[in-house]
Amino acid sequence: MFFSETLKSRSPLKDAGVCRFDYPEVFVLIMTVVLRAIYYDFRSISMALLVIITLPSLLILIYNYRRQTSFWTSNIVIILLSVVIGSLQFCMIISISLAVLIGIRIILSRPENQLKLLTVALITAIVFYYVGTILSNDELDCGDSWLPPTVLVASMIVVLCQFRRMYQEYIGYKTSARKAGGRLNTMVSVINKLTRFVPPQIWEPIVKSDSPVSVSNKRAKITIMFSDIVGFTELSDSLSSDNLADILNTYMHCMTSIADKHGAVLDKFIGDGIVCFFGEPNSRGSRQDALDCVAMAIDMRREMRTLRQKWRLMGFEGLYIRVGITTGYCHVGNFGSNSRLSYTIIGKEANLASRLESCAGKDQILVSESTYDYICHNYECEHVAAFCLKGIDEKIDAWQVLDPSASTGHLSKWVDHTLPGFNLHLNFKDMKDNDYQDIRARLNFALERIEQEEEKVVKDIAAESKRENANRK
Repeated sequence: MFFSETLKSRSPLKDAGVCRFDYPEVFVLIMTVVLRAIYYDFRSISMALLVIITLPSLLILIYNYRRQTSFWTSNIVIILLSVVIGSLQFCMIISISLAVLIGIRIILSRPENQLKLLTVALITAIVFYYVGTILSNDELDCGDSWLPPTVLVASMIVVLCQFRRMYQEYIGYKTSARKAGGRLNTMVSVINKLTRFVPPQIWEPIVKSDSPVSVSNKRAKITIMFSDIVGFTELSDSLSSDNLADILNTYMHCMTSIADKHGAVLDKFIGDGIVCFFGEPNSRGSRQDALDCVAMAIDMRREMRTLRQKWRLMGFEGLYIRVGITTGYCHVGNFGSNSRLSYTIIGKEANLASRLESCAGKDQILVSESTYDYICHNYECEHVAAFCLKGIDEKIDAWQVLDPSASTGHLSKWVDHTLPGFNLHLNFKDMKDNDYQDIRARLNFALERIEQEEEKVVKDIAAESKRENANRK
């Protein structure tokens, strides 16, 4: 694994303050020109090369000590190595030794800089080869001289040191990545748990865009729904806390699933009550928001009938839902302080929805006039009364939303019927084409079972009648 200069600059070793130098090939450079000067008995050309190479190398040693690597420093080091290769007229062993150092430096550089550095190395080596040929006729004996093996050994030491350091960095990064991965998994787990306390319409934009969160709100037209369970307070006096919690959790789970299905913002739970609204932060238009809210309330009422049948079998009876809905302008947004925020709604319409809910009867969905104007063409409604509500000066007209199956003006999309031991719920909107055959088969099976039970009942009645007649004789 190879690391770019950016990764090297943030390696665990440097962050720990360990003394290190990222250009050990500079030492090979200095050693090479010094040994070359000694080999040629300090001739003028070898001394000139010594000065040309040594001064920049010393500056690099001083400047780059415990500093980050950079493209220009790497470029200078590669130029100096290429100058030595060319000036020695491509002596085989020395050229290969220094070329390996150039290759290591290019590999450790950024990918976008590698081609540039390679081009600079080739051009510099060729240019200084011709310069060295013109200025000096002396050729180094690459076979019998002690200089090439010395440079080769030094280069091998530098390569091994670079490999060792890269391996240590790899181990350090691997350890850091494992720890970071553990922290990330912990954070994801915590965030997944925390998101269950916040509506998805609120936390999803924050996670996707990392948008700032502050105390802010705006005035918007929304449709608000308040609902609770009729008779829950009376039931709580006669039930144990375990049974009460089980009933409430089951109810909240089912209602939350329906709210999510319709795209509502589930504002809060208030005891056995639920507050939802449509229109912010994502609105489909005021009319469609109202229609979605009423459709959600109808589904909740229908689901409550199913739950009531289950609870009746467990011995808990008399649980009904009631709903109040209104449409109007409220302030919606983040309320609270910089340390604790709550995304909620505040305004007269919110109070109106709460008051309508308290006036509703068992299984009633009451809507205000503003909501009625939006939904009256899609749902059958019946005027209930004009209520005098607490905290509201004028009388409020309220309409009851009837079940679609109770509408006689158009073909119903729902069929609902509930009796003790019997609960029928058909929602034709959610059915698929391949569902009808399976539904028909199950209904036929149910009819056969009903006929069998009915025959048993008739036989039992006939047998009982014969026994009574025999007793009379």
